[in-house]
Amino acid sequence: MNGPTTAREALLAELIGDVAQLIKRMETLTPLMDESRQALAHSSVQLSSQVAAFEIRMAAITENAKIQAVRHITHRTEELAQRTREEQTRAMAESARDLFRTELTPALQRLAMPLQHLVDRLAHPWQSWLTHAATAAVAAAATWLLALYGGFG
Repeated sequence: MNGPTTAREALLAELIGDVAQLIKRMETLTPLMDESRQALAHSSVQLSSQVAAFEIRMAAITENAKIQAVRHITHRTEELAQRTREEQTRAMAESARDLFRTELTPALQRLAMPLQHLVDRLAHPWQSWLTHAATAAVAAAATWLLALYGGFG
């Protein structure tokens, strides 16, 4: 074959040479691209299995978080219930003390006074006899004075 005679033929020849080099490069890239595709497919499978394992771990973590949250809520609820019971007990005791102080104590004192008088009379029975004896003595003295002065009058 003879060399190119015109510039156009020279450019076409050079272009054909460049295309041939590109084709050779493409042919060398095809196995590399196949390997990359296979590596990508393999990575995809591995990633899918890792995602599945990750989902399982996340589900376990989420379930554990739920359990811990429920335990915490239960514990706090029990604490609040205990505190509420204690506060209610104190309030009821205070109300009972106030009730006794304002309502029952005066009524009991009114009832206790007559009973105290009866107890005092029973503890000292001679006082009532002494009162009767003094009354009888005064009446006898008055009668004697009336008889004594009434007869001269």
